Amino acid sequence: MDIRNLLRYLQDTPNISAIARATGLNWRTIQRYRSWAEQHGLLDNPLPSLEDLQLLLSSSLPSSAPPQTVSSLEPFRDLVVQLHADGVEGSAILQRLHERGYTGTLSSLYRFLKRLEPHRSKATVRIERAPAQEAQVDFGYAGRLLDPDTLLPRKAWAFVMTLAWSRHQYVEFVFDQSLPTWIHLHRNAFRFFGGVPKRVVLDNLKAGITQACFDDPHIQTSYRECAEHYGFLLAPCAPRTPEHKGKVEQGGVHYLKRNFLGGRSPTSLTQANADVLVWVATTAGLRDHGTTHEQPLLRFQSSEQALLKPLPATPYDLALWKRVKLHRDCYVVFEQAFYSAPFRLIGQTLWVRGGAQEVRLYTSDYALVATHPRAEHAGERFTHPDHLPPEKAPGVLWTPETCRALAAEVGPASSQVVQTLLADTTIDRHARVVRILKLRGTVGDSRLEAACARALQFDDLTYATLKRILERGLESEEAPAPQPSTPARTFARTASELLGHLFGGLVWS
Repeated sequence: MDIRNLLRYLQDTPNISAIARATGLNWRTIQRYRSWAEQHGLLDNPLPSLEDLQLLLSSSLPSSAPPQTVSSLEPFRDLVVQLHADGVEGSAILQRLHERGYTGTLSSLYRFLKRLEPHRSKATVRIERAPAQEAQVDFGYAGRLLDPDTLLPRKAWAFVMTLAWSRHQYVEFVFDQSLPTWIHLHRNAFRFFGGVPKRVVLDNLKAGITQACFDDPHIQTSYRECAEHYGFLLAPCAPRTPEHKGKVEQGGVHYLKRNFLGGRSPTSLTQANADVLVWVATTAGLRDHGTTHEQPLLRFQSSEQALLKPLPATPYDLALWKRVKLHRDCYVVFEQAFYSAPFRLIGQTLWVRGGAQEVRLYTSDYALVATHPRAEHAGERFTHPDHLPPEKAPGVLWTPETCRALAAEVGPASSQVVQTLLADTTIDRHARVVRILKLRGTVGDSRLEAACARALQFDDLTYATLKRILERGLESEEAPAPQPSTPARTFARTASELLGHLFGGLVWS
């Protein structure tokens, strides 16, 4: 480019960046020639001929050559174009050029490649939705708010749900972006609007999307259940495309930061949530929206609110879904509590659905295998007898209280045997009690009761004795009558017979 053409650009526009894009010159070079042209009054008057300009330039700015746009890569143009068309990356192209004598840098190569492809501005298409068709949701960092419990500042986030047609919105501040919070915020937003839109557009948030994928996003199971409960469609954005939910990005989160949060002194989370709803109904809701040129709140109330889907009879009961492994003890661990599952599934990964009242266990293909009440405290253990191996179940399920109750079902003698054994303060007799009670399944209650009565008569309560009685059929025999006892005597002879001679009495011989 010659100096005359550059000066024409300078006369037409004051924007140096625009001239740099059009000419490919460095902005510092353009600024230098602008200063020179202003000094000689060349920008406000008709330009002299190219020869006169070159003469003036050489005499008044001798240290500078005329502006150049001819790249040092021009002699290698054909090679660069061919390699670039073949998909060869820049560093590899530079290596090939160095082999042919080129001494330039990678930056020069990139500038040359950029000139090969004319700049094209990206076209955007604005999509407007019908009333009640769409809501867009997003989280935005809200700075620090005071924790109502500790009065200490904590990082807070603003949840914003914006209705795409009216631009009316719901805002709530929270201290985390967990899945329970995410579901709770949706419930609050739908209750605030008094209905549910047809679809909800969301970003690839971990609470809603487990893995960002354009074709088949993996929706969190709990969020999917929430959508089915309220009857809305989930519409995740493609990765790195925030413009797909621009109504909540610009008119929601960014507007909230610039307006409500701008210059605001930190307050408690509770106070901020109360204040922001007033702001939504006044400042944000009654403003003249830059796109619709209507007030969002009035637009919502007059045309959109009545078209929203009605709320279900009850709000969604949050259920947490989690993949867990069934351990060798036949229990899974969920929220620090223990729940049993069939022992045949040991080692497999199961789905746990933790609701407010109950916990359900599913196989990987969502077949229900167990239902338990929800634990209220950490460490609680819930067991279904059928889930344990038959040979292992008694040791877990037959507690001392259970053993006493089972013995009472058999009879008073069995109950006395069990009570006596469990009352031992020196040795733990629980295992013996379990073995005795398991004899019910072999001999029945009546024989076991009779055997316990016979063992009590002989004061021999060992398992071996009871089993021997039953094996020999002795439980039906009467115990032998006890022999009459005679007073015990220390000596066979009386004292007078032994010692009478000492006192003149009879002498024992």
